[in-house]
Amino acid sequence: MMSDQELQRIYWHSRRGMLELDLVLMPFAQETLATLDAADQRRYVALLAQEDTDIFRWLLRAEKPEDADLRRIVELVLDAHDAR
Repeated sequence: MMSDQELQRIYWHSRRGMLELDLVLMPFAQETLATLDAADQRRYVALLAQEDTDIFRWLLRAEKPEDADLRRIVELVLDAHDAR
């Protein structure tokens, strides 16, 4: 599991500068990330390493990531967002 300092760093990396992404990623990082297992936390970090345009298309459900790990974390992010 990640330390509080690591979680805080990832929270700030969730700020993308694109309002549409910030409104989905930042609440997820703040409210849900700490509850995930280590594998899903790593998947979220991998998601943040992707291009904003790709993340945007995935979160709009216009496309799904080809990578199964990215597909899983995108589904978790969207599920958390839909539950809000």
